[in-house]
Amino acid sequence: MSMKTTRVAQGAFLTEGKHSDDHNETPPEVLDKYLKYAGDPPDGGVKAWSVVLGASLTIFVTLGYINTWGLYQDYYEHVLLPDSGPSTIAWIGSIQYALMFFPSLVTGRLLDLGYFKLPYFIASCLLLTCIFLTAECTKYWQFFLVQGLGGGLASGIMFGPALGVIRHWFLKRSGLALGATSTGSSLGGTVFSIAGQNLLPLVGFKWTVRVFGFIVLIALGIANITIDRRLPPVNANGGLFNLAAFRNPAYTVYCMSGISCLLGLYTVLTYLPASANLVGVSNRFAFYLVAIANASSAVGRLSAGCLADLVGPLNVMIPFTTIAGITSFVWPLATTQWSLIVVSVVYGFAFGAYISVFVAPVFAMGEVGDVGRRTGMFLTVSTLGMLIGPPISGIINGKTGHFKDVGYYAELDILCYNAWIHR
Repeated sequence: MSMKTTRVAQGAFLTEGKHSDDHNETPPEVLDKYLKYAGDPPDGGVKAWSVVLGASLTIFVTLGYINTWGLYQDYYEHVLLPDSGPSTIAWIGSIQYALMFFPSLVTGRLLDLGYFKLPYFIASCLLLTCIFLTAECTKYWQFFLVQGLGGGLASGIMFGPALGVIRHWFLKRSGLALGATSTGSSLGGTVFSIAGQNLLPLVGFKWTVRVFGFIVLIALGIANITIDRRLPPVNANGGLFNLAAFRNPAYTVYCMSGISCLLGLYTVLTYLPASANLVGVSNRFAFYLVAIANASSAVGRLSAGCLADLVGPLNVMIPFTTIAGITSFVWPLATTQWSLIVVSVVYGFAFGAYISVFVAPVFAMGEVGDVGRRTGMFLTVSTLGMLIGPPISGIINGKTGHFKDVGYYAELDILCYNAWIHR
């Protein structure tokens, strides 16, 4: 039987017949169902918005929880791991951030093939286990393995597909749906930061982390029930890592821009409490700066999501990343409590605007049957910036003893993103 191919949308191919790259044929009746519904998502309704709820709760317990790393960074530096330098401790957070993206290469492909709920449930159990084990850690290598590697990997298994599955349910209103989904990160960063600040002096580190674990347990219970895919599994040609996607210059440039932006984007959130302490702000209030930034980012996420549907995601991200770069430059010059609050609000808003829709251009660079793999490849490539950015900032801070050069470094990386986009 000869191989037949069906062209879908903007050039991706679905294979029928005896052969496919994964030796897993896609039956004609599945293709017919796929072609019938792929281009006509509901763009609303109870089920679609319940999926957004599940995806938002996923972001709440993954990126939202990890966005409170500044709280951990400061506490480890001053209390639990005083003999480890800022850069060494920052590797725990960087591994978490990087693994938020790296597994998406595999999980995105699994999403397209129909394997979504089981990996999601397994990752939920792994994340809960790692959070509760973090409470028992006392040494650097234990935190690195449990919180950095284990927690980061579990988060990454859920994060990419939770974003990709939104495209199954939304097309014209995908910006709004992504904005609403990404507010989970802001809510998580705010809730966990404020809870941690208030619980640490009352119940200590162990029970603070255990409370975090119970919050995650409730959120993931709801998410596992509500989040789901819509389209039937489709075996798109190209294997796990489809190099053919990089023949599209726009996709290649956008992946490179992701590395550049993420090299500097998380620097301010990571070192904001430490910089506040350096200029005399009380340790108690310094923790709240992360919560303020995360709360402000919620407004940026929703605003950017709505605007992206009207003017396009790139036209939204470019001005807001410019604001984030300028704020990174100004950040070390803030020496009072009120000036740091302003920095937190402005940076949080700009940061949220970028993060809320940064995968939206990837949605538009192909067809929906390949959206999991395409999104996964972008997130995986972008991982490099998230992996090495905060430790580089820590090295610069360790060498200079201040955050002025750290701010310059972050600004340069973020503004280079705009240079890539304008190519």
